[in-house]
Amino acid sequence: MTDTIAAAKAGDETAFAALTERHRRELHVHCYRMLGSFDEAEDVVQEALINAWRGLGTFDGGNFRAWLYRIATNACLDAIRKNERRVPSLRSFAEVPWIQPYPDRLLDEIAPPEGEPHALAVARETIELAFLAVLQMLPPQQRAVLILRDVLGWQAAEAAELLDLSVPAANSALQRGRATLRERLPHQRGEWSASAPSEEERALVRRLIDAHDNGDFGTLSSLVRDDVRVTMPPEPHCHIGLESLASLGRIAEEMGEWRAVAVDANRMPAFASYLRRPGDTEFRAFKLDVLRVVDGKAAEFTTFDSRLFPAFGLDTTLRGK
Repeated sequence: MTDTIAAAKAGDETAFAALTERHRRELHVHCYRMLGSFDEAEDVVQEALINAWRGLGTFDGGNFRAWLYRIATNACLDAIRKNERRVPSLRSFAEVPWIQPYPDRLLDEIAPPEGEPHALAVARETIELAFLAVLQMLPPQQRAVLILRDVLGWQAAEAAELLDLSVPAANSALQRGRATLRERLPHQRGEWSASAPSEEERALVRRLIDAHDNGDFGTLSSLVRDDVRVTMPPEPHCHIGLESLASLGRIAEEMGEWRAVAVDANRMPAFASYLRRPGDTEFRAFKLDVLRVVDGKAAEFTTFDSRLFPAFGLDTTLRGK
């Protein structure tokens, strides 16, 4: 690695790419946690790698991965300050209009650092949508410290050094961030032990897809909780209950025919839907629903647009049947 760093410092872009490529996906997930947005994380990682290339001469030969994390974290903090976004109360995902899903297929690309388990980087409790949304409530410094310490497992001194804080200041920020998580996620975190949707959740998704595609609201209603919630970031609305779900179903039925396929997002069950409007010959990418399941039924649908279909490895059209 020393020779590769020396070559990169001498201006060898291929050597620099070899140094950074294995870290790109984990940096992207780190920035995603910081920002809550897949697209914005992509932009910030690109900016961070450009900054790393330009500043490679300042690298002192220490931990290269930690050096990249410093640059990426600072790029995230700059982006947060520019956006000046605030989450008022987090009554629903509608209050986090910039939130986006993350494809599990890309989480699985992450190569864990030597000596660390793969689950550390991609554990369900640290990538689930509710956790991501609560992170967006934290002030930027608290957010960064909590991710570095409780998600990535860094030591207090390492996190403090990266953020140019004293260890007591970093510990104080961590405790405040943890208190917010305990308040907002009092019961759920201990239940998120699986690294992927369970077989029961996958079976539920298959039944939901059949009911969804066939416009069978009777079956659909039996698969969801009576207090089911539906949010559609960035739309500001939160729909609650079976009556609201039925109203949305009627709107969907009037739009045309539907076909859905199962996917996984944020270590949660999900399905991507294609719509064939009247007169069209193809089903076109339309939306992606991420599910929260409680006691074997769908408790929440978070509905996103089709922008990230390619990231999920999905085609943008399906041939009509």
